Amino acid sequence: MKKDLLDIIFNSEKRKHVLLMLYDGQKEMPFILASLDTTRPALLPQMKILKESNLICQSGDNYRLTNIGKIVVDEMKPFLNTIETLDENSNYLTTHKVGGIPEDFLKRISDIRGYNLVEPTVVNAHEMNSDYLKVALASKAVYFVFTFMHPACPWILGQLADNNINVEIIFTRDLVDKLIEGWPEEFRHYIAYDNVKFYIYEKEVGISSLTVTDAGFLLRLLFSNDEFSNKQVLCLSPQGRQWGKELFDYYLKDAKPINHV
Repeated sequence: MKKDLLDIIFNSEKRKHVLLMLYDGQKEMPFILASLDTTRPALLPQMKILKESNLICQSGDNYRLTNIGKIVVDEMKPFLNTIETLDENSNYLTTHKVGGIPEDFLKRISDIRGYNLVEPTVVNAHEMNSDYLKVALASKAVYFVFTFMHPACPWILGQLADNNINVEIIFTRDLVDKLIEGWPEEFRHYIAYDNVKFYIYEKEVGISSLTVTDAGFLLRLLFSNDEFSNKQVLCLSPQGRQWGKELFDYYLKDAKPINHV
């Protein structure tokens, strides 16, 4: 039975799209035909198969999912969303250290579907994403996870802090040691801000960096061989933003506040 249903659903793009379309509610045949850009004679055999499988039912020229159909599509959508997300920029996911993302977040990878890849040119490799900086400056709070210190970070932190934006930054132990050695005055300066919080994370961080704003997140992963990569995952959807913030919180729960240098 399971194999039959899989064949019925996935061996025809028309059948699959009809099921997904009806998930939002009853549709008339002319609407379905226009959405699929097909003809009634071409679609009717596929609708017949769906009806015989008790996935859809018909009333006049209207079609809707049956209760069984709703259960099936409830399971279909997360699977298809995951496949769609993995298909997007698939070369990036195969060449970068995706395994550094905690398993629970990988299972929810479909939450970030529709993401874009941002890759600075060689000339601008050390510049921050200026468009995303504007997003950050328009936010009420910005959250960072850093395993390296970008040359522009002190200036950006100053922009955020002086605009009364709440800033929380998680650093790795190695990075904190480097900052205390090479950036002690700036470190002390920003620790004194009420709206700036620094944390130290003693465990291994699987990602290269993370920035979460009110609108979304910017994630940098290492190459699969652990070398540094300039490519960044940019996601500006509400669901993606929630995923990014929860990833920050994942590291925060084991991080310790830095109150003095």
